[in-house]
Amino acid sequence: MKELSAASQVSLYVLLALMGLLALLLWGLQFMILRGKAFTNPDGSTDDWREQKTHYGIAFADVFVACPANILGIVLVFLAPRWGYYLLALASFWWVWANVMTTATSVRFYNPRLNFVMWFIGYPFGILVGLAYIVWTVIHLYAIYSL
Repeated sequence: MKELSAASQVSLYVLLALMGLLALLLWGLQFMILRGKAFTNPDGSTDDWREQKTHYGIAFADVFVACPANILGIVLVFLAPRWGYYLLALASFWWVWANVMTTATSVRFYNPRLNFVMWFIGYPFGILVGLAYIVWTVIHLYAIYSL
């Protein structure tokens, strides 16, 4: 990480902050769903595992795998950078996959028309954050993996 320029380090810290905030928000919301409380999404749909059983599995995966791995990856970037970068790369693929799935479902079945900002943050923003970290990793591949 010492070989990274100041701009690269700043962009990394911005990405880490965004990934951390999204993970903490998702962690809280998905934990709420696991406990049986329904959550109304920005597109008007509802995440309630009593209505759609797949929501329980998605919430379980987020609460016990994706969000902890993301937070642990952020911590490891500072303690054991190579492991942190590896773990965050995996978490970024999760961000992209999960948000592509939910964005496609939202656009196809719910056709959101109101409150674009909340819808964007709830769905495609995670895709952009995940892709941004993957692109950042590819650009800095040699510097971060040749520690």
